[in-house]
Amino acid sequence: MKTVDLHVHSNYSDGTFSPEELVKLAVRQGLSAFALTDHDTASGVDPAVEYAGQISDSLQVIPGIEISAEYQKKEIHIVGLFIDQHNKRLIHTMQQFVDRRLHRNEEMVERFQKAGISMTLNDLKEGNPDTVVTRAHFARYLIAHNIVKDTKEAFDKYLNEDSPYYVPRVKISALDGIELIRQSGGIPILAHPLHYHMPENELRAMTALFKENGLVGIEVKYSNHTAQDEAFVKRLANEFDLLPSGGSDFHGKNKPDILLGTGRGNLSIPYEYLEQFYAYRA
Repeated sequence: MKTVDLHVHSNYSDGTFSPEELVKLAVRQGLSAFALTDHDTASGVDPAVEYAGQISDSLQVIPGIEISAEYQKKEIHIVGLFIDQHNKRLIHTMQQFVDRRLHRNEEMVERFQKAGISMTLNDLKEGNPDTVVTRAHFARYLIAHNIVKDTKEAFDKYLNEDSPYYVPRVKISALDGIELIRQSGGIPILAHPLHYHMPENELRAMTALFKENGLVGIEVKYSNHTAQDEAFVKRLANEFDLLPSGGSDFHGKNKPDILLGTGRGNLSIPYEYLEQFYAYRA
């Protein structure tokens, strides 16, 4: 069976693999397609597409993005598939958020420095000046310098919203994120809907609102989903006439237990999902 992975990150955001390394890995894994969906940037799409064209006749790279948005003070992620990565409005809007995130990261670095932890932004970027720095980069630094033992401890002690080192960042509204993806030619997908830990009635209300405002799909298959989770989200997709999507949310070494294409070992996303998106675009 042909399989795909429609939620993947590179080192242009908080993954550890370059776009080219992702292409090589996708070929080794026997994937028919993967979507590069970095946080708030599509800068890695062109390198991935170009390299795939050089080394494979069969692998499809789907231009994508994962927008960090807000709904009722909760952070919600909207994946965009088949975006035009050169869309001027998309690039301009995301650059605004990258700039705001830069100022936020500078303030967080300053707070760490005042506490005697001598990190710099260049340390966090690890030689990739184009990367969008996220809290995962801070966690990686803290682990590498033996300040914490793992990512969980980094977030629990230093990076959660109650920490003195945490600085909140400005986000686009979820509805504006959906509209931005659509105007750039993309298909908006609600990412990992169970991550938000919302009561079922609130999740349904949010899904209904997003559907009314242009949401097309929802991630049914996801690395962290149990069989019960998947069945529930599948019912949600049917209820709101949303196309099923799926992805590993691969981040490389930042989430070492999640593999490209297969998640925690039992993930399999059928090519049929991608065909349904192609039919929707036709």
